Amino acid sequence: MIIGIGSDITDARRVAEVLERHGERFLDRVFTPIERAKSDRRARRAESYAKRFAAKEACAKALGTGLAQGVFWRDMGVVNLPSGRPTMELTGGARARLDAITPAGYEARIDLTITDDGPLAQAFVIISAVPKAQGA
Repeated sequence: MIIGIGSDITDARRVAEVLERHGERFLDRVFTPIERAKSDRRARRAESYAKRFAAKEACAKALGTGLAQGVFWRDMGVVNLPSGRPTMELTGGARARLDAITPAGYEARIDLTITDDGPLAQAFVIISAVPKAQGA
């Protein structure tokens, strides 16, 4: 069952301006070390950060809180599964919120799709509750 849906669109030019103006302060506040390592290797660095920014906004919306109620930017990180499929790894307040909205006997699954077509980056997040595997 779907327990949350969120979407966002971000202008990479705006992210580039913030990177230029605030640099490390912005990066440290918003992005996880994994996200930073991945984005800093990209030729189109601002676009990579824009996709991750959009994913965080979409995830916060899917959690039903936005960036409030203890949910912070770095509590949500874009990671890739071994298959390469992107998803979100949640910690801190975002993880607590996810646990609170996941019904008993279920576990949460976060599906994420991100794309960009310069200068726009877009993300969709769907949080589903799936029955826990027997013996888990």
